Amino acid sequence: MTSDAPLKPSAPRPDAAQVKLAHGWLHTARFLTTAPQLQHLPALDMPEIAFVGRSNAGKSTCINTMTQQKRLAFASKTPGRTQSINLFALGKQGAVDAVLADLPGYGYAAVPREAKLRWQRVMGNYLLTRPNLRGVVLLCDPRHGLTELDDILLEVIRPRVEQGMKFLLLLTKADKLTRAEANKALSIARLQAAGGEVKLFSALKKQGLDDVALWLWELTREHQPVPPMAELVPPTEGAGPDAVN
Repeated sequence: MTSDAPLKPSAPRPDAAQVKLAHGWLHTARFLTTAPQLQHLPALDMPEIAFVGRSNAGKSTCINTMTQQKRLAFASKTPGRTQSINLFALGKQGAVDAVLADLPGYGYAAVPREAKLRWQRVMGNYLLTRPNLRGVVLLCDPRHGLTELDDILLEVIRPRVEQGMKFLLLLTKADKLTRAEANKALSIARLQAAGGEVKLFSALKKQGLDDVALWLWELTREHQPVPPMAELVPPTEGAGPDAVN
């Protein structure tokens, strides 16, 4: 990141022991299951955190970087090809105390319309009705900002966020921004995050790893369930996140 303006003062640095504990916990991640439909997801009572975002926003890279595993989350060479919800278990000594959910990237124009509409329903219903869902991480390339598809997703999860579900807007590929651009991206994103937190992240420069690790760790240590909402009505023609393209 080049320097042409000072970054705004950051929050106090977290305790080093907590950071080490959070990273060690994330490094226990392992594949749990994959589900092409909601009914194939196992019923779980431990906290679950969903990673969502447009294709090429850096979602798989983020998960692999945070867990220090090269291919835990599969990054397809063809964006939009991953069409399942993948769950990864977290917990030391074989125990499972939390789960990460990797949802398919959305917005890739080459995906057939029928597949887009199907995944619109699956993702929407998952985000609204998954009982153990405690938080959502929305990944966004700050060079492009939040798109119409991202705004629609924010509206989908807004009812649960208003009831207390945690939300993190993660600005990926921050190494491609100057300091001035990073400050501007943070300011804009904070206005759009609807009460959620906003953080910069760079897998290449290892920027933001401590902040994200602690956010995930602390979230899964809270035990306040967020009530699921009513299941979505099947979308009409042209409605929903993936129907925009």
